[in-house]
Amino acid sequence: MSESSESKFYINFWRYGKDLMVVACDSEILGAKLESGNLRITVSKEFYGGMLVDSHEALNYLRSASIMNIIGVRIVKLALEAGLIHKDAIIIIGGQPHAQFIRVNL
Repeated sequence: MSESSESKFYINFWRYGKDLMVVACDSEILGAKLESGNLRITVSKEFYGGMLVDSHEALNYLRSASIMNIIGVRIVKLALEAGLIHKDAIIIIGGQPHAQFIRVNL
């Protein structure tokens, strides 16, 4: 049985030299405009709306990222449970958890 679209994620990515930037959101919030105080974010199709993937594929992309930008209850939970982000790195914008990550190789 395949996962419903509500259990999928939109993933997009870009390469910058040796770095891989991966952005991801829960599928159901693509297109949402979120706001909390001075913080505003549009979960735009142009930025987040690359490929629709399941949790296994999403996790593979996130693990490969040197730069990550994620938003949504499920994708942030997935990254947190995988140890990719720390709970203190999560902020809430418009009721949705959001986190960014940059891997620094010295």
